[in-house]
Amino acid sequence: MSGVDKHRQKVLIVDDSEMNRNILSEILGGEYDIIEAENGAEAVNILRKESVNISLVLLDIVMPVMDGYGVLAVMNSRHWIDDVPVIMISSDNSVSSMRRAYELGITEFISRPFDALIVRHRVVNTIMLYAKQKRLVGMVADQIYEKEKDSSLMINILSHIVEFRNGESGMHVLNVQMFTEILLRQLVRQTDKYNISKADISLIGKASSLHDIGKISVPDHILNKPGRLTPEEFEIMKNHSVAGASMLEELTLYQDEPLVKIAYQICRWHHERYDGRGYPDGLKGEEIPISAQIVALADVYDALTSERVYKKAFSHEKSMEMIMNGECGCFNPLLLECLKAASEAIEKVKAHNSDENEKQRENLALELMKYEELSASEETLRLLDYERMKNDFFASVSNELHFEYTTSPSMISLYPNNSNMLDISELIAYPVDDERLTSIISMDEIKKLGILLKHTSPDSPVVSYDCKACLNNEIHNINIICRSVWNSKSEFCGAVGKAADLGIA
Repeated sequence: MSGVDKHRQKVLIVDDSEMNRNILSEILGGEYDIIEAENGAEAVNILRKESVNISLVLLDIVMPVMDGYGVLAVMNSRHWIDDVPVIMISSDNSVSSMRRAYELGITEFISRPFDALIVRHRVVNTIMLYAKQKRLVGMVADQIYEKEKDSSLMINILSHIVEFRNGESGMHVLNVQMFTEILLRQLVRQTDKYNISKADISLIGKASSLHDIGKISVPDHILNKPGRLTPEEFEIMKNHSVAGASMLEELTLYQDEPLVKIAYQICRWHHERYDGRGYPDGLKGEEIPISAQIVALADVYDALTSERVYKKAFSHEKSMEMIMNGECGCFNPLLLECLKAASEAIEKVKAHNSDENEKQRENLALELMKYEELSASEETLRLLDYERMKNDFFASVSNELHFEYTTSPSMISLYPNNSNMLDISELIAYPVDDERLTSIISMDEIKKLGILLKHTSPDSPVVSYDCKACLNNEIHNINIICRSVWNSKSEFCGAVGKAADLGIA
């Protein structure tokens, strides 16, 4: 494998012939980072870890261990073929071989012996085509997001209200959703048994927010009892899973909606157990929908690591030990493997979200206010779009980077043209932990700017900060001007600003 530059596009070459790999690497190595695999099984292992970072696969057909068709079959089953184009290069150019390869989703077929110029042009054209497709998908996704954010907001408000009534942390709903999505992504990496798509991950994550809506039917004196429940009280508490499912079942006009179907499964069966000892229906093993299995595990982990009226919070390590030892019920062994594999990511999310607990009631109020603002007139919305258009234009023609920072969640938003120019994401969660951002501006500089912003006030909100940044492998002088943002309680909640490039240092 050649040295990898994380800023260049990556091409995976899969061929059992070292000579063929060397020839293709020589043709493409000047423009792309090359990753090599000498058989199909090795290629699949690389794709399992790197599929999101690979721009193209050059694939041979005849190979030991696993042939090219086997690789394509796995790429189809794991949905990698949707995002990673494949060019097949083979001396077997029979009609049957080519037809089979195209049916399995390849983009191009190049016969050996090949011409270097043809290979280079087809590689460039294929990568460019997929890049354009991704941009179009992104544009469509943005439009879908705008249409769906109202319903997501209302789901979150409803679920948060239930949690507040329950006396639990307002972060419980968010934690369960994030843990659910992390576990689902890990499950997809480890098996194709459940045929879970990216859309399914998003849908199940959203539906998980409704897992405990049935608790709204449980009396307060039981719901918030600090001591152990009596057998009679526990039976009443257990009924919340059926009550939540019944609420969703009564939405007769929406029974065919995927969100309602998944939310029903989660509400009714997230207290079932893999050994059949759960409730309300005593389902066992794979009788329990995978959505409910995943949410059950996420729910138990967050309950253990959170403080409740009846207990103190356990540490991440202790909670993992209790779950793995079967002290919290019986779970699918495969999901326990996923939990263990994703342990570090889950612990990090939990630690970050725990710092936000005290702000949740205020954030809910802010979300309600935002929702009320959705009733703005068409003229107001038109003017807002016009202002965004102006800002986008000025940002694109100036030598400046425009950004917005929020503290809860900790996130930086960049204008699209700025992010494209820097080869960086438009949305950067937890900026001090983002490798690409900290390769441009150091973590120390980010922290110093953060300290300056936190020492501003509503009456004196503007700061100017000079620092260094690495742009195109050169050190530049940068001037950053920010205006801090404060909420109605005079608490710092973010900033807007711009960074101007003053030239090479």
